[in-house]
Amino acid sequence: MATDERARWNRGREIMDDVYGKGFSATYYAAERTQPYHRETVEHLFGDVWSRPGLSVRDRRLLVIGATAALGRADLVRIQALGALRNGELSPDELREGVLQLAFYTGWGNATSVDRGIEDAIADHEKETAE
Repeated sequence: MATDERARWNRGREIMDDVYGKGFSATYYAAERTQPYHRETVEHLFGDVWSRPGLSVRDRRLLVIGATAALGRADLVRIQALGALRNGELSPDELREGVLQLAFYTGWGNATSVDRGIEDAIADHEKETAE
């Protein structure tokens, strides 16, 4: 892999860790990958999009939580909520309040999934901070 490609890969991983917590990128991308989806996720989505100056990480995270809530994806909400808790961007009470707000826009069924993701993230974070 060329030096400039390696630098983009490393920058994307650094931003992933800024967004989700130190060491997060190693759980998904421990080694450099050549598959297009993986490269675009690390280099473009994180290295270019999440690092743009127009919105804070918190703002971007709230947008992603809303989008994943509309999809009913508890697993993706959990990842975002845990990142928000690790970074001190949102409190458990704020995340829980967000579930009610989203219920009226994404539907009660999707909000049930969002609630599960939020509560799982809060439990994960409590466990991490207790250790």
